[in-house]
Formats: sequence, structure tokens, C-alpha cells
Amino acid sequence: TIRHQHNKEAYTMLSVSSAARRRASTIIVRAQNVRYMSTSPAEGGGKPEGPIGEDGRHELWREGIYDHDNEPKVKRRDGSFQSIEKLRGFLNYERNPEPYRRPLERVLDWGELNPTEEDDLHHTEVEQKVQAARCMDCGTPFCQTHTGCPVNNLIPEWNSLVYNDQWSDAIDRLHKTNNFPEFTGRVCPAPCEGSCVAGLVDSPVTIKNIEYKIVDRAWKDGLITPRIPKERSGMTVAIVGSGPAGLAAADQLNQMGHKVTVYERADRIGGLLMYGIPNMKLEKDTVDRRVNLLREEGIEFVTNADIGKNVDVNELRANYDALALCVGATKPRDLPVPGRDLKGVHYAMEFLTKNQKRLLMTKEGNLESSWEKETFITAAGKDVIVIGGGDTGTDCIGTSMRHRCKSVTNFELMPQPPMERAPNNPWPQWPRVFGVDYGHAEVQAVFGKDPRVYSVMTKEFIGDDEGNLKALVTQAVEITDKGPKAIEGSEKEWPADLVVLSMGFISPEEYIAEDLGLDSDQRNNIHAVYGDFRTNVEGVFAGGDCRRGQSLVVWAINEGRGLADSANQYLQQKKADETSSDGRSGAFANLSSLSPNI
Repeated sequence: TIRHQHNKEAYTMLSVSSAARRRASTIIVRAQNVRYMSTSPAEGGGKPEGPIGEDGRHELWREGIYDHDNEPKVKRRDGSFQSIEKLRGFLNYERNPEPYRRPLERVLDWGELNPTEEDDLHHTEVEQKVQAARCMDCGTPFCQTHTGCPVNNLIPEWNSLVYNDQWSDAIDRLHKTNNFPEFTGRVCPAPCEGSCVAGLVDSPVTIKNIEYKIVDRAWKDGLITPRIPKERSGMTVAIVGSGPAGLAAADQLNQMGHKVTVYERADRIGGLLMYGIPNMKLEKDTVDRRVNLLREEGIEFVTNADIGKNVDVNELRANYDALALCVGATKPRDLPVPGRDLKGVHYAMEFLTKNQKRLLMTKEGNLESSWEKETFITAAGKDVIVIGGGDTGTDCIGTSMRHRCKSVTNFELMPQPPMERAPNNPWPQWPRVFGVDYGHAEVQAVFGKDPRVYSVMTKEFIGDDEGNLKALVTQAVEITDKGPKAIEGSEKEWPADLVVLSMGFISPEEYIAEDLGLDSDQRNNIHAVYGDFRTNVEGVFAGGDCRRGQSLVVWAINEGRGLADSANQYLQQKKADETSSDGRSGAFANLSSLSPNI
């Protein structure tokens, strides 16, 4: 209790002055004398036992002071020190994911959660090899099936390549199925680990960590370079939306030889990756690095182009051979209760986007006087309540902590998940179990308690005489066969200066679909059959969240790749039909592939 009070006092000092911030940083670092251990990619703690040493890695042993050129022996679960081997690695070694940076250090900045190479939490190459050795090379690798990785990553293959120190081949295998492993290696919840065969009887392989290490090492070693298509088809494609689905479709279609132009309504390319995911989870230089690579490979990007508003979508369709819609599911789910219109109640994406824009302005040297102070949403010094869980809810918690909020509470409608799989949630399904994500750990470290409150629903918002939010009222909830039911007489009032609604998204915005006359499904998503991705309008395709509904980044990449395959078939057939109708044949027919002007 004393330590948490000490941490909270240091945390709240940060709004005083730069000198105070430096003093607080010193206090917090000193308060962290206890070793912070992690038992999952998110958070955890405890005294290390078994083969894991005090430094958070498998213990090593070398034969004499001169034995530094050879690989050390590694401690196994039986206590012996032996050379690293893969045949029985899943039995000999413990799961040991690389932990995030310590909560009381990272909450002071907007840097990425993952430790840098200079951080003592960073895994060595030996530890990376040990973790890769735990992969069983299963006869049926569920990690890369429909229950695991949506893009069917060749996980056992690149785990084996990392074990054998073949990093160049590993990034090649990783790129075979995943266009942007540096994104999924950071933000994906890793359903592959939930279906890992080793996890059936023990702990799963640290697949997400290994993916992250492969791609980051590839960038560092210069193994990822522009791939300029050798031939061009002469066919053109317009892609609306530059999120993960749009970028994956653009990458695939460009490599197929088509001329691709991506339109984005925001001022920067990246969509959800740029403004929907906060900087500490995905550094924006990482997004820009990949976008710049795609630009070098021949893809054109157009920003501030709101198709259907400042750019006519039918004109766009007329000027391109195919049109792909990857606009995401951007209509948030609302909370229509009394007091909803009070000042201080905001959607999660509104909160996160404005914060990220200010961070980017600050990084680029914009003076504070140029900031849009009237529209910026700050949690500084406020009692914050985040309604809704999931990744977005956690991101809102983490952002509020970095704003130096007074307190933060997270409401969830459903009961607290069990600590272990329930009977109706067997392997290899995604484990619906209790976990501690980065935002929860930061609140725990500073305020001494988990921010989540389960089985609760908001009844009304309460405001002051000036229309500002000052509190909200909740009711406890019980789950029945007919859904959640409020318990009468369980009302409770909570102080709140800022409420962030993080309850998911219901559908894409309709104006583009309406202008094109596209069919929609029962959930108001753009109707296109999975695997075909064609809409009811000739030459128009749809993929990503706007077609399947809100989902994961890795599913968006899957949809973008599938859309590209379908669009490529359409473009090849269209080109063949045009060539046939022009009466060209032989060598003269091939001239059309050299330039759109020929």
C-alpha cells in the first residue's frame, strides 16, 4: 500500500514542471527495486522459479572464462545445463515471452511498450533461440489454421529457421503470407498462441514475440527492400481506404503488375494503424516506414480525399479499371441514455485520434500555440471512466494514464472471465480467460488496483448547471437467457469528468455505398461474398471491416489479400476481353502491357 501511494504521488507530480517531472522519474525508478517479471506478453509478476533466472531469461552456463565464442549451455526444467536442442524443446524449456517495459517507466512517455535493445528486459539471441526451440513442429499445426492465424502464417517453418539462425529465410517465409508482420507482431492478440498444440498440455510457444523479432531484425539488417514489379499490366485500380486491408490489397495488386492508387480521407496514410492505435502500441514511424516502401514500389497515395464528399465516387470508378472499397467499420456504437449530450462524453476513436494528431504535431515541431485546444480531449487531472473493454478500451486507459488522469475506471457489461478455460471454451478456440493487458497493469502499478468493474451498465449521465459531465449512475447486471438484465435497486453514482465510449463499431458509413448503389447485409456491411469480394456493381470490390464487420488487423490483411486475388482475376479477364474486342493479336497485343498510353 505504501509503495502504491508513493508511485501515485510521483505520478501526479508530472503536471507541475519539467524539473518536477525529472524528480518524479527518479523517484519512480527507485521505487522499482523489485524485479518485474512477466508471465505473458501482456503483464504478470512473481519471483522467478525453475530454469528462468533473476534476469528474466533461461540461466546460462559456460565452461571457463575463455568460453565466450561458443553458444552457452542453457538450464532445463530438470535443472541440468545442456546445449539448446529442438527435438524436446517444448519439454525442456519454459515459455518466457519478452515482457513489456516496466509500467512505472513507460507511463511517463509515449514510447513503444516493447523494450529496446538497450533495455535489460530485452531478450538475447540465446533466449530467442530457446523460445523458438519450444515449437513442436506438429504434424497438424493448428496455429496456422482457421482456429489460429487468419493469414495462415507458416509458423513452424519460421520458428525452425530462427532456431537455426537463418533470419533471412525466416523473413522470406513470413512475408509469404503476411504483408505487414511489423504491425501484427505488435498489435495482434495472437490467436495463433491460443491454438498452439503445446498450449494443449503446457504453455504455448511465444509466436508473437518471434514474429516481432524476425521482422524488426530484417529491417535492421536491410533485408526488406523495395520490390519493383518487372512488368506492368496496363490496368489501373483505385483503393479507397489506407488501413491494413487497403494497404494489403494495394501491395498485392501492385506486385501483380497493376497500377494502384490509394485514396485516404485523413491527412496521413495508415487509417486505423495511424490514428486508431496509440503510439505506445504502434510507433507511427513504423507505419511510415512501410508506407514509404510501398511508395517506392510504385503505389500512389492521395490524402485528404474523402470519396463520396470531396471526390465523386462515380467519377473515380469511371477513371479506373477496378475500384476496391476498404473503408473499415467506422460507425461507433452509441449509448443512448439520459445525459448523453453532456460535454465530456466522447467516442473512443475521437479521443484516440485527437491525441495522436497532437503527438504528431509535437514531434514535427509545431508550436503549442498552433494546437486546436478547443477540440482536444484531455484526461489530465480528471476522473475518467472508459465504458467497454477490448483492445480499444485498454488503449483509452493507457492514453488517460499518460495524460496524468486523477483516476480511471473501466466498465464491462459481461461478468469477469474465468482464470482457466471453461468447458464450453475448449482448445483450440481462442481462450476467453481473465488477462491483464498493458493499460490495466499501469493502473495497478500507479493506483494499486485493477481498473475493471464487471457486470455493470450505465443508466444515466449527470451534469452540472453548465452542461458539463460530473458523474454517472450505473446498475448491476445479471446475464439471463434473454441477455443482460439490470438489477433493480443496485444503482450507484460514480464521479466522472470524462467518459470514453469504447463499445465497438456497428458498420461502415453508408454514403459511398449509397452513391454506388451497393447492396448491404443484415448488419449494414457492404455485401460481398467472402472469397469473391465482388459487390453487386461491376468492377467494385469490398474487403476488410466494411465487409466482415469490426475485427482484427490480421483479419483485415487476410481480406485485403483475398480481395486482391479476386480483383486480379477480374482485371486479367477485362484486359483479355478488351484485347479481343480491339482485334489485336500476337506481339502487338502485348504492347498494351508496356504503357497505358499505348
